[in-house]
Amino acid sequence: MWKILNSAGIDPAPRRTGPTWKQFLTNQARGIIAADFFHIDTALGKRLYALVFLEHRTRRLHIAGITAHPTRERTTQQARNLAIGNGTDLGALRFLLRDRDTKYSTAFDAVFQAEDIDILTTAPQAPRMNAHCERVIRTLRTEVCDHMLILNEAHAREVLAEYQRHYNHHRPHQARHQQPPEPRPSPDRTHEANTHALLRTRILNGLINEYQYAA
Repeated sequence: MWKILNSAGIDPAPRRTGPTWKQFLTNQARGIIAADFFHIDTALGKRLYALVFLEHRTRRLHIAGITAHPTRERTTQQARNLAIGNGTDLGALRFLLRDRDTKYSTAFDAVFQAEDIDILTTAPQAPRMNAHCERVIRTLRTEVCDHMLILNEAHAREVLAEYQRHYNHHRPHQARHQQPPEPRPSPDRTHEANTHALLRTRILNGLINEYQYAA
C-alpha cells in the first residue's frame, strides 16, 4: 500500500498523536470492566441469555445472570447485584466497556456512573473492540457449553457458576503468567517434591480436572 501511495506522489498519513484503541486498553486495564451477552441453547430448544462481566486487569469473571427474557429492567438489576456483591470493588474501576445492545439502558449505565465509572461503547458491528470479553465468551463455549447438554435455566446457572469458580480460582491465564485471577494459597514446593501429594478434583461430571498439592 505504501509503494502505491508513494508512486502516486501521496505521502502516507502521519502517525496519530493519541494512543490506539489497543494501547488505551493496555494502559487503562487496571480500571476497565467489560460487559457482554452470550446465548445458550438448551437441549429442549430454548434460548437463554447470560450477562458476563470481565475485569481486564485480573481477568476475573462474573456471570451476572441467566434468563430467557433479558429485559432492560433485569439487566439493570444484574448490574446492581454486581455492584453490591461478589467482592467487586467498583470504586477501583474507571471505565465500563460495552456494546450498543438495546438491553442496556440509561438506568444500567447509571449504576456504574454512580461509582464515577465512565461508559465506553464500542462502534457498531465491532466486536473486536471488546476483545477480552469476546475471548472469555469463546472460552465458555469451547470448554463448557459445546460439551454439555444444558437442560434448562436452573441447570445453566449451576453449570456456569461451577465453571466461574474454576475459571477464577484454578484456570491459568497467559496474561497473568499462568496464574488464575484469584489464586489460592498452595504449599511451598521448594523442598522435596514427594512431600506433598498431588490431588485431582473432577468438576462438571469430569469435563474438567483441577490439580493441586495437598496441604
